[in-house]
Amino acid sequence: MLDETPGLDNPDFMLLRLGRRLRKRQGALDEWWRYYRGRPPLPALPKNAEQAFLDFQRKSRTNLCGVIANASVHRLNALGVTGPGGEPDDMASRWWQQNRLDSRQKLVWRTAMSQSTGYMLVGPHPTRTEENGRPSPLITMEHPSECIVEYDAETGEPLVGLKAWHDDIDGYGHARVLYDDRSFPYRTRERTGGRLPWGPESWEYVGEGDDGEAHDLGMLPLVEFARMPDLGEDPEPEFACVLDIQDRVNLGILNRMAASRFSGFRQKWIKGHKFAKRVDPATGLTVVEQPFVPSPSAVWASEGENTQFGQLDATDLTGFLKEHASDVRDMLTISQTPTYLYASDLVNISADTIGALDILHVAKVREHVASFGEGLETVIALAAAQAGVPEDYSEAEVRWANPAHVTLAVVADAATKLKSIGYPLDVIAEDIGESPARVRRITAGAASQALLAASLLPAPAAPTAGNVPDDGGPVDG
Repeated sequence: MLDETPGLDNPDFMLLRLGRRLRKRQGALDEWWRYYRGRPPLPALPKNAEQAFLDFQRKSRTNLCGVIANASVHRLNALGVTGPGGEPDDMASRWWQQNRLDSRQKLVWRTAMSQSTGYMLVGPHPTRTEENGRPSPLITMEHPSECIVEYDAETGEPLVGLKAWHDDIDGYGHARVLYDDRSFPYRTRERTGGRLPWGPESWEYVGEGDDGEAHDLGMLPLVEFARMPDLGEDPEPEFACVLDIQDRVNLGILNRMAASRFSGFRQKWIKGHKFAKRVDPATGLTVVEQPFVPSPSAVWASEGENTQFGQLDATDLTGFLKEHASDVRDMLTISQTPTYLYASDLVNISADTIGALDILHVAKVREHVASFGEGLETVIALAAAQAGVPEDYSEAEVRWANPAHVTLAVVADAATKLKSIGYPLDVIAEDIGESPARVRRITAGAASQALLAASLLPAPAAPTAGNVPDDGGPVDG
């Protein structure tokens, strides 16, 4: 049985503590994931109508939460890492490309936007090695249902991390408690069905020594990317502030669908006709015979002197549509998502209008950039430590693409004006969103073209007797 004595330096205690925290937040993660995937709870109707509208309930769900989350993910694109002075770094670029962070970073951003947090874990690569013989850094993307971090209450620095997962091959649950200098592996005593138990008798330590497995990274290898948490609060997904409106949108669509369906066949009425009646021999009840059956070829006729036929007016759906448009705009506005994504009445809008509608969204994405950039800097510093590189990457800088939508003409105009006031070409390339590798290529290409152009200039004229004075004196005309 594991030792439950409280203490950050007790890996048994931290395994159970962080594991129970994982289990506690699993319900919220599942709920947020259902909203992100467009499968929120079915909108409710009166009990006497539930069965009749069951199909409508499923069809009425419209996934706007996924749009809100992905609107930010699409603007988050880290281009690479440079050195402290802003110069491209070959080693950081190689680690970045080897771990495919150009594309895989989106997995973490999307998870953070949809489930409040994402993680990157840095460790030794099983097959790839560096020139010095050390294993190359392996950077993996991790899900919040399997990872969690404990922070220092005073400094806010990460202290202990947990990576826990179920192995579908051997059927056991596995976990690893992570510190800044060692880690402790665990395994469940029995095979599990996928849901990990968190009792002290459910796990056993499987490390070779009581002191765990040492590493020399100098930092916690598990890096958390939390989506803009408020002070003292747990992070929430990008759409957490509009979940009630999402439910309201679905309910409004359900009501509109119901009204549309039942007003599709206009209700008929007949006045002044005398219907024949008969007694049902099976039930003994009086049944009214219905001679008027709707049909394209039917002709209705009545012998009554004052018989009138008519039909009720169709339900006006305009109110439903206006309510839906208002709710959608509320969702986009409150979540600071560009409202032109719901372009119901925007026609031929200009680039300036888009820029104005983008202000709050770009500001929000820049907050994400500032937060996630710190995490990426830590990841690169961990990668350098794993590779055994002596250089200090704590001052490394993550370069991001501009989150604002800017046309190519505007970019070219801005670059031309910066060049005219003396900005270096490499700085201009950075400002317009080029990656570190592209900046190096651009500056190298510009230098080679300038050298080639200089070599093609005509050579200066050689001095002659007519234009060179004797003994340095003036030349007589």
